[in-house]
Amino acid sequence: MILVNSCLAGMPVRYNGTSCGLSAIQSLIQTKKAVPVCPKLLGGFTTPREPAEIVGGSGEDVLDGTASVIEKSGRDVTSLYIKGAYQTLKIVKELNATVVVLKESSPSCGSSMIYNGAFQGTQVVGMGVTTALLRRHSIEVFSEEEYKVLLGTSSS
Repeated sequence: MILVNSCLAGMPVRYNGTSCGLSAIQSLIQTKKAVPVCPKLLGGFTTPREPAEIVGGSGEDVLDGTASVIEKSGRDVTSLYIKGAYQTLKIVKELNATVVVLKESSPSCGSSMIYNGAFQGTQVVGMGVTTALLRRHSIEVFSEEEYKVLLGTSSS
């Protein structure tokens, strides 16, 4: 079983109420080979919501208690991101998922790049909170771009 970000499945759950659906991901769901999940909604957020970025490090640092996830207005939402990550891990284990495909650049789901915490659109190498937790549990996490390469397609 594959777990995929709900936004990649075409569901309008991104912070601004949009999706970024990919036909290959939607096909996996239709054929019951994948299940959609949104760590942010599992953590208690609603859609739309204020943008947030990791301040002071990466998702690993958030899990270690040395960095925080902060909304653009300054509200600390670290606990909600951690809650969503653990809820996602629980689902991965319940479904015995072998692969998780998450949205790149997200403070929750980024697998290789995240925003730098300055809310200026600058990305840095790092992973989001959910990705960091899943990888600590030896679960394979891919971005949507990496997954397209695995599938041998570059189309959406």
